[in-house]
Amino acid sequence: MSSRSTGQGPTAARAVAGALTAGVVALVGAGVARAARFTPQGQDERTGRFVGSGARATRPQDEGARDDPASYAVGTAERLSALVRIPTVSSRVPGDEDPAVLEAFVERLAELYPRVHERLTLERVAGHGLLFRWRGRQGAAPAAPAVLMAHYDVVPVEAEDWSGDPFSGAIRDGAVWGRGTLDDKGSLVVLLEAVESLLGQRFTPDRDVYLSFGHNEETAGDAARAAVAVLRERKISPWLVVDEGGAVVEGAFPGVTAPTAVVGVAEKGILDLEISTQSLGGHASTPVRGGATARLARAITRIDAHPFPPHLPEPTLEMIDTLGRHSPFGLRLLFASARQLRPALARVLGNVSPETNAMVRTTVAITQLQGSPGANVLAASARANANVRIATGETVASVVERLRRVIDDPTVELRVVSGEDPSPVSPTDGEQFALVRGSIGAAYPDAVVTPYVMLGASDSRHFCEISEHVYRFSPFAMTREQRESIHGVDEHVTIDALGRGVVFYRALLRGL
Repeated sequence: MSSRSTGQGPTAARAVAGALTAGVVALVGAGVARAARFTPQGQDERTGRFVGSGARATRPQDEGARDDPASYAVGTAERLSALVRIPTVSSRVPGDEDPAVLEAFVERLAELYPRVHERLTLERVAGHGLLFRWRGRQGAAPAAPAVLMAHYDVVPVEAEDWSGDPFSGAIRDGAVWGRGTLDDKGSLVVLLEAVESLLGQRFTPDRDVYLSFGHNEETAGDAARAAVAVLRERKISPWLVVDEGGAVVEGAFPGVTAPTAVVGVAEKGILDLEISTQSLGGHASTPVRGGATARLARAITRIDAHPFPPHLPEPTLEMIDTLGRHSPFGLRLLFASARQLRPALARVLGNVSPETNAMVRTTVAITQLQGSPGANVLAASARANANVRIATGETVASVVERLRRVIDDPTVELRVVSGEDPSPVSPTDGEQFALVRGSIGAAYPDAVVTPYVMLGASDSRHFCEISEHVYRFSPFAMTREQRESIHGVDEHVTIDALGRGVVFYRALLRGL
């Protein structure tokens, strides 16, 4: 999972504004007039659509009194704490996972959410993946169902780096602490809390709802693929899919002070690429120039010196359009001309911060290195793993081909270990996105909702095979510190955010 999505607040604002001064001056005549119209209620000049008018989240108006997040918060925190204490750690090492732990988690869910297990139909997929079906009201022409997703496996921890036990589920300082609180047991719990509470109110959705919970999203992801296979076999094409992804953040876009809810409408592709070289090896007392490690090092430095070119895909332009309307006039002058300044703006965002750089280009990170087995032995082979996040508009094949050209050494071999192209882009002008936006408004009335391209990978990418409307949003307010704790140290979610997460899913389910 990744909710680390956007820029650096005021610092980024100064950098962007300063770097594009020349471009703004060149367009100042047209830009001033355009910026005057570039308001939260403005009209998109290209499409004629009033994009800003729906950008700030608004709650659905047909549900009576607004839910109170505080009424759900404490009980939700207690049940999440109980589930964090079950260490459902995913591992890529065969035999490291304990099926008994996964089974204990599944059994605990049944105890904590009895109505869900009594009223919904449950089938197991890929061993410990869970696929619940909540039957909706069926008319003469049944509506296409919705799929709401989460996963309950977590990444390993280095316990000595934490300030407390990472699997304690401690409730303190207004938060629940432990591995999985944000990624992704927190989302799973608030979803189940919403369903359980609506069942207690004898609510039935108009359409079928599937709850798809994976047990190995952090590694294989085959539970999600198995769920997709089940639905495809039944000729089911979901009307809406919602999975983990963006969050409610502040200081995430230059000049925007309002809380920002970023909803993933697409996600970057992912590629693990092995880069390897061979040599004769031998004793370290008689080295030769241009050995395996030297050629591997040269390949890596060439990749580092030649980053992929920046560009602004349509979802990122739409994000700029949405959030730019909520920035001060000086920055609105800039962002109102984003389409005209597209190449220059992409270059500047590529230099502002690591996060904005990742927004505008394919990135390559060298994550593993292997060489000689001994201190006095020349390496007979050397290899590195390149973890590549592929930007919208590129493919695994195009990335590998460009890296071959950049390395420019036929003795360096490239092998695709695993890879997936970027996901399709889901639309933002239909009922589905409007429902997600309105549900965010029920929980976070002051939030400005914007689409974005998610930088990490999620199980939802598999559902793009059977649905055109796949969105990625974790209904929690997260500070930068919290976002960095995902897969990191001292992961925690606030109790207030848990209550708001329940409200989000209750609004979403009522709106289906």
